[in-house]
Amino acid sequence: NLLEMEVDERARAGLFLAFQYPVDIPGVSIANFLRTSLQSRKPGEEVDIFDFQEDLLEKMALLEMDPSFAERSVNEGFSGGEKKRNEILQMAVLEPALALLDETDSGLDIDALRVVASGVNSLRSPDRAIVLVTHYQGLLDYMEPDYVHVLSGGRILKSGDKSLALELEKRGYDWIKQEVAAA
Repeated sequence: NLLEMEVDERARAGLFLAFQYPVDIPGVSIANFLRTSLQSRKPGEEVDIFDFQEDLLEKMALLEMDPSFAERSVNEGFSGGEKKRNEILQMAVLEPALALLDETDSGLDIDALRVVASGVNSLRSPDRAIVLVTHYQGLLDYMEPDYVHVLSGGRILKSGDKSLALELEKRGYDWIKQEVAAA
């Protein structure tokens, strides 16, 4: 039961959360933050610094991030797109079993949206579930969801495939609420 677990226990179990508005962590470099986070996921194992740096640079290239970002403080002075890329970088390094991405498209311009979507797509695997919260079709133009769910009031009101997202873009959400109320 995830609700009974502490935050660090959830992370060690393979849960990852990307926030709509990621916070700044002044004075903590991205590289140190990620290496420490990775080390805490693997208690009893030593994360080799050279292997880590190689992996970090590879994943930064995937997200079109300049290697110098690794030495910057986490999110401090970052644009919205840089913050989102940084979160997907965290996901790439930590390789969670379940990733919850809360409005990853919030604040992204079209180029950053494409890069972030590409990064998320590259992390898809049968061993990883990704729950992506979005209110807009734009992100789904770059990602093919397996399932689309409409949630309201803590309940799933309707489920479908990508065609449901396209219908929502055209019709909004009210028709689903009316459908549920009539049932």
